[in-house]
Amino acid sequence: MLTTEIIRQMPKVALHDHLDGGLRPQTVIELAREQGYRGLPTTDAGELAKWFFHGANKGSLPEYLAGFAHTCAVMQTPDALERVAFEMVEDMYNDGVCYIETRFAPVFHTQKGLHWEDVVRAVLKGLERGEHQFGVKARLIICAMRNLDSQHSLDMAQLAVDFRDRGVVGFDLAGEEGGYPAKNMLKPFTIASAKTSTLRFMLAKPLAKNRSGKPCNGAGLIALDTLPVLLTIWLCSTMKSSNLAHSRNMCSISAFRWKSAYRQTSTQVRHAVLPNIPFGFSTKIVSALHSIATTV
Repeated sequence: MLTTEIIRQMPKVALHDHLDGGLRPQTVIELAREQGYRGLPTTDAGELAKWFFHGANKGSLPEYLAGFAHTCAVMQTPDALERVAFEMVEDMYNDGVCYIETRFAPVFHTQKGLHWEDVVRAVLKGLERGEHQFGVKARLIICAMRNLDSQHSLDMAQLAVDFRDRGVVGFDLAGEEGGYPAKNMLKPFTIASAKTSTLRFMLAKPLAKNRSGKPCNGAGLIALDTLPVLLTIWLCSTMKSSNLAHSRNMCSISAFRWKSAYRQTSTQVRHAVLPNIPFGFSTKIVSALHSIATTV
């Protein structure tokens, strides 16, 4: 019988983890106390865990993102950033993960005067310490926020390039998609890809609708029922993207529509892009796998 413990012991690879989305509740409380942050809804670890869980499962992006406001607020010092990164690696080790790529946006961790380089160095220090202690290979992805100005995206792309030999393996677009389509962000990807061949490029792609027909997760100008498959393939080809994040909804696309889109895509793009795109699934690794295993 396949049990949670057996799944936990299986070696796994996690390609989509949010550094500021998986803090331990007790760590959040302790860091808030150290940094004088008074915005937490509670200072009881058990109650805070329930608060985070409840907000993450409401089906509302704004309510889900409310949790990040608290985690980012306590990740404003080098020590805090290093601790969070180290504990993330330890948690991955306990879940049986042998390789982890975690992502975050440095711009959200400068409230106390840190510069982006300081933020990235602190996180990489924690990842390195965790890797040495637990044997989990840990790497970092730099995120640019779509809703900020174009210079921000260029700066984040350059930051990823600057740290490409020190543990940064990718550059990502994150945040609200509505009004900020990925096709407008070609320049940062072009600059980064021209300067190095060691970085991979990601697209956070929640292009989907929920059951009520409304856009999910700030879906962009193209919804699931229009032409997202071809759009995604084109973007991956143009931007040399190697990962699609937040892509669970793409698995629900009918086989007919996948085949139709596949046939309409040039042979060159099909062969160059499609076989090399891993789909990232984030968080709750062990419990999610166990749920799948027990229902199949």
